[in-house]
Amino acid sequence: MRLSHYQRQAIVSAVKACFGPRAQVKLFGSRTDDEAKGGDIDLLITTDMHELQDIIQAELRCQMKLQQALGEQKIDMLIDYPSRGTHPPIFSIAEQSGVPL
Repeated sequence: MRLSHYQRQAIVSAVKACFGPRAQVKLFGSRTDDEAKGGDIDLLITTDMHELQDIIQAELRCQMKLQQALGEQKIDMLIDYPSRGTHPPIFSIAEQSGVPL
């Protein structure tokens, strides 16, 4: 995994602060490959939040917290929540290949 201990802690802290203490986060994509170079930070966030407006606001707050903590980075977030109707195929890939932080 190509994230430092500080980066992992900052991500978990921001996710729990924005999406709730029971939120979980997995890193997936190229940053899980120690041999790769570069790449954005791809996160699968699972929350028990239900209201779409609250989820959107939480995502925006989390992006801001992460940019402040990690500097300017490309961070992609997939958000899974109980009332989500459909799950594009990328969700299965993220769930299966993701590394819990």
